[in-house]
Amino acid sequence: MIHTESSTSSIDRLSAVLERFRVRAGLFHTGALCGNHSFEAVPGRAFMHVLRRGEMEVRHLPGETDMPVLHLAEPTLLLYPRPLHHVFVNPPQEGADFTCATLDFDGGDRNPIVQSLPAVVRVPLSGIEGLRPALDLLFAESDHVRCGSRLLANRLFEVVLIQLLRWIVDHPAEVGVASGLIMGLSDPRLAKSLVALHRAPGEDWPLERMAAIAGMSRSAFAAAFKAATGNTPASYLTDWRLTLAASMMRTGRPVKLIAADLGFAGTASLSKAFRQRMEVSPRAWLEKSGAAAPRRARKPTARTDAP
Repeated sequence: MIHTESSTSSIDRLSAVLERFRVRAGLFHTGALCGNHSFEAVPGRAFMHVLRRGEMEVRHLPGETDMPVLHLAEPTLLLYPRPLHHVFVNPPQEGADFTCATLDFDGGDRNPIVQSLPAVVRVPLSGIEGLRPALDLLFAESDHVRCGSRLLANRLFEVVLIQLLRWIVDHPAEVGVASGLIMGLSDPRLAKSLVALHRAPGEDWPLERMAAIAGMSRSAFAAAFKAATGNTPASYLTDWRLTLAASMMRTGRPVKLIAADLGFAGTASLSKAFRQRMEVSPRAWLEKSGAAAPRRARKPTARTDAP
């Protein structure tokens, strides 16, 4: 049964997405960073940095972001959802204090959350209500070597990420989100329809049904949906199903079963839609994807440049 509450207060807007596209964090640094440190853009690798104390500068390559230089003067959370070269510039002695992790988003650049976020997310820690308890636990586990501390720190980074995403959904403009999934979820009317669609992608989703769940007319819903997400409802549904299909193929699930689960008429229908979007067949995409899948065994290290 689909509920159609009048507000988003009783709707879980993120779980259906995060359950389909999981995020895994890996702690790789805690403590001071002195001098210059480069973090390379590696396919499939995202970063989250928590500035705990101190001041510093962050530099990006020209043209890669609309924030070529960031000046941080207070405890701040930095999220790089996609590969992006960035350099921390700290004093040569007594540098800023950081706790850092890599993030592995299921689906990589096709992850719907990743696609809807800007290249860099910068939020002062004081701006996110309720974040402090999770950060206190994260810092306690990352600062001391105890049984299971690294595993627990990884999980706490994932908790911090979910809290950040929850805040972004409520404050999209403050981090530069202009369109996409997150913008759609931030609209109380569209969120009801999107959540229902995310939960049951294999069901029939004519425009009339989506609009009815949102409590809007078809024309008003279609216009609002396109303005928020950048896609028509039908195109969004197809992209959501194909993104799910790609994720499921990675697990080895047969295409025939995937097609049935996601509401396609059959294997041929899924393959045709997949080829139109990806420009390759599911088999060719899977072979290419498997060969190019990022390796997670090697932990990143910040490259230290001479100050």
